[in-house]
Amino acid sequence: MKKLFSFLAIVAIILVSNCSRIPENNDEVIGIWSDIELKSSSSTAKEETLRQEWIFNDAYLGRYHEKNNGTITFKTDFEWSVDNDTYTLSYPGTDMPDLIVSMKSSANGATLTDAQGNILAVRE
Repeated sequence: MKKLFSFLAIVAIILVSNCSRIPENNDEVIGIWSDIELKSSSSTAKEETLRQEWIFNDAYLGRYHEKNNGTITFKTDFEWSVDNDTYTLSYPGTDMPDLIVSMKSSANGATLTDAQGNILAVRE
């Protein structure tokens, strides 16, 4: 009887493991996108560097960083979805509004633009 239960358990494990396949996501947005802004301080001659970075992965998730002079000042996870050529980024657990962007390709590289056509980030 033990052999029968062992055999049935093995068969059940094999059947269940073959049914759970993750679909492959090869979207062009997957990767690292960034925006760098230089600010000069009026009280000192030093320039401040503000860098925003979005890291998209293939599980429709990502990580957002804000860095000031190379030090991370804010980071959070985000979820993303795509509808035609429009990407929606939502930041659950924060009060950040959803971000709707589209990807544009040119000879200089790919960019993410907002609804008004302003460049939000470039692909690294």
